Amino acid sequence: MRVLAIVHQEDAGPGVFAEAIGAAGAELDTWLLPHTPEPPAYPLGYDAVLVLGGAMNVDQEDRHGWLAAEKALLRELLERERPLLGLCLGSQLVAEAAGAVPRRAAQPEIGWHRVELTAEGGEDPLLGSLAPGFEAFQWHSYEFPLPPGGVALARSEVCLQAARIGEAAWALQFHPEVSAADARDWIEGYHSDEDAVAIGVDPAALAAETEGKIAGFNELGRDICRRWLSAARS
Repeated sequence: MRVLAIVHQEDAGPGVFAEAIGAAGAELDTWLLPHTPEPPAYPLGYDAVLVLGGAMNVDQEDRHGWLAAEKALLRELLERERPLLGLCLGSQLVAEAAGAVPRRAAQPEIGWHRVELTAEGGEDPLLGSLAPGFEAFQWHSYEFPLPPGGVALARSEVCLQAARIGEAAWALQFHPEVSAADARDWIEGYHSDEDAVAIGVDPAALAAETEGKIAGFNELGRDICRRWLSAARS
């Protein structure tokens, strides 16, 4: 099985998902899209595609011209029912490719926030075992509404957190892939995110909280990835 990870910045890679993919015996290629115009191989030749996060926003095509091409690729992958999993920015890109219009959320979610599954989420092959809910690491200021025909799987107090699109695509607003090292980098560099500064993120407190919670959350992330690989294979 061959998996492509579309990466938008170096400290927002596949994280613990890479560990789960390797342990499952699958082959993982990463494509740092902003810096490498061409993917490692023909994108439609992969068995599954993972779309990761990034500090840019989904509506910033004027600043990041590659976003338009990525959105076109995701639309084609959806049309071909290729297994897809979008995380944070990736979730917004997948949702937009499916017909939704992502937008700025009512407020940023940065740090640890509770996620509650819907009734449909409790039956979902990726998230069902996490019912009724769980705490997730988040870092986003935008959200995605439910795409036409999509199934809402989970919500937080602020926004939709997970959706299934057709039988082969998922969009997750939280960060199940984030490694401990990447989480530390984001927290240490919080001042580069004007929304994090505006809401008064306390980096020392968030770092301490994350140190205590990240190991368990990483195992949750590996489990989600394993279940996604299983769904992709079937």
